[in-house]
Amino acid sequence: MELRHLRYFLMVAEEQHFTRAAERLNMQQPPLSHQIRLLEEELGFELFRRHPKGAALTAGGAVFVQEAKAILRGVEQASARAARAAQGFEGTLAIGFTSSAAAHPLIPGIIRAYRDAYPDVHLDLSEANAAELTEGIDRGKVNVAILRSPVSHPRGVSFFSLLEEEMLLILPVGHALVAGAAKDKMPVIDLRALADEQFILVRRHGAPGMYSDLIEACEQAGFTLKIATEVERMLTNISLVAAGAGVSVVPASMKNFHRESVVYCRIRNAKPALVAPITLVSREDSNSPAEKNFMDLAKSFARQHKAAR
Repeated sequence: MELRHLRYFLMVAEEQHFTRAAERLNMQQPPLSHQIRLLEEELGFELFRRHPKGAALTAGGAVFVQEAKAILRGVEQASARAARAAQGFEGTLAIGFTSSAAAHPLIPGIIRAYRDAYPDVHLDLSEANAAELTEGIDRGKVNVAILRSPVSHPRGVSFFSLLEEEMLLILPVGHALVAGAAKDKMPVIDLRALADEQFILVRRHGAPGMYSDLIEACEQAGFTLKIATEVERMLTNISLVAAGAGVSVVPASMKNFHRESVVYCRIRNAKPALVAPITLVSREDSNSPAEKNFMDLAKSFARQHKAAR
C-alpha cells in the first residue's frame, strides 16, 4: 500500500464517481479503477459498491475513509515537523555555562533572543566550571558551552572568542588601599601595591588562563602572588572578599555583586593585561541545525555588542 493509493481512494470517496475522480487526479479512469481494485485486494474487502451512476462506500469503506484521512494527516504533520527540525526550529539544545560567563549581560541576552526566535526548541540549561563543560562538549553531553578561558583543547572541539573584558580587583569595604577614595569614581590600584595581599582565586582546573595571567603579571611586577584560598566559582570569590578573607580579581561584568560590602578597582601596570574572555565552545563535527542557529545568533550578538562599545 502506498500513500497515493490512499489519495486515490479518498478522491473517489469524495466524488462517489470514478470518472470525475480521475479527472480531478489528472489521470484516466481505467488506471484509477485498477489501483482501487489493487487496494481492495490488499485490504481483503471491497471499498465501493459500483453502480451505473457511480460508486458508493461500503461499510468497510466508510470506516477506511477516516483511517486514510488520519494517516495522510499524520504524514503531513510528520513532514512539517521534520522540516522544522531540519531548519532548527524544533528539537532540544543542551547549553552549559560558567557562572562568571553568565554574569555578563551578553549571555542572558543571547539566550532570551534565541528563545524568542526558536520557541519550539527545548533548552536544557546547566551550570558547571570550564573543565566540566569542555568535557561535556567532548563527550556529546553538551551541545554548546559558554565559558571564560578554555582549560583544555580536545581534538574535535572548537573555541570561538565572543569578546574580552577587563578584570577588576575586589577589595573589602574599608581596605587601606581605597581609604578616602571617591564614591562616585572607580579607584585605580597599581598591581605592585598588592604584593602583601592574600588572594582568593578560582582553582586552576576551573579557570587556569585568567589564573596564570594574574600570577605572571605579579611576577613581572616583582612579587609572588600569595594565595589565601582557592574556590570553585568566581561568585564565591566575591562573597569571601566581602567577608574579609582576602582580595580577588573578577571580570568587570561582575561588578554589581555585593556592592555594599566590596569595592571594585581597576588595575594599573599589569603585564600581561588582565582580561577575561567569553568563549563559545562546540563540537567541530556537529550537524545540528538548532546548534548552528544558536552559534550564529551568539556571534551576531557579540558583534553588535562590540560595535556598540
